[in-house]
Amino acid sequence: MFRDAALVAGKDLRVEFRSRVATNQVAPYALLVLIVFAFALDPDRGFLTKAAPGLFWVAVVFSALLAIQRSFTIEAADGGRDALRLSGLDPSGIFIGKAGAVAVQLALLEVVLGLGVVVLYNAPLGGAVLLATTCVLATVGLAAAGTVFGVLVGGLRVRDTLLPLLLLPVLAPLVLGATRATEYALAGTPADGWLWVQLVGAFAAVYTAFGIVAFGPLLEES
Repeated sequence: MFRDAALVAGKDLRVEFRSRVATNQVAPYALLVLIVFAFALDPDRGFLTKAAPGLFWVAVVFSALLAIQRSFTIEAADGGRDALRLSGLDPSGIFIGKAGAVAVQLALLEVVLGLGVVVLYNAPLGGAVLLATTCVLATVGLAAAGTVFGVLVGGLRVRDTLLPLLLLPVLAPLVLGATRATEYALAGTPADGWLWVQLVGAFAAVYTAFGIVAFGPLLEES
């Protein structure tokens, strides 16, 4: 399973590296979201700093939608989905590979967005361990849930509009937990944020376990 996951993840990451969609489109889009919020809330710099955790995760979610759609758009071209079904690869490995590739892209994007939040919103950096743990678990949850719903709508013509409608309600608890944990980390009171990290980790584990079990049937039916 993990060998197949490495093959799929390597393939997706090579495609993204060669196309440079993530660097030329997704990253600028995410930074533009932060800049728009900065201009909209600039008259109240104090509120902008307080809202930095929520705005950060909103930008991450919007970028995740683009990355997930891109991941399955690749498979839709030239019979790629049929080739994936007939490849003989472990469906669980395919899920882990595609989710892993999305997670790597999101992790790099979060580093860029984090720097943007510090510069644009004057957000203080604190609680490094809590912040890093929150980002890792939330990234895993976003990638896992997105991969499940990505394969579910991947074969539909309305996938570009249907994916956000299905995915955003599912991600709401995870984003809420990540936002609250980030708030405590930036406020310098990390001890109060670990309960929210547990919530994020629980949802990430559920999404990942469900994807490992359900990805194969969903791929066959889609």
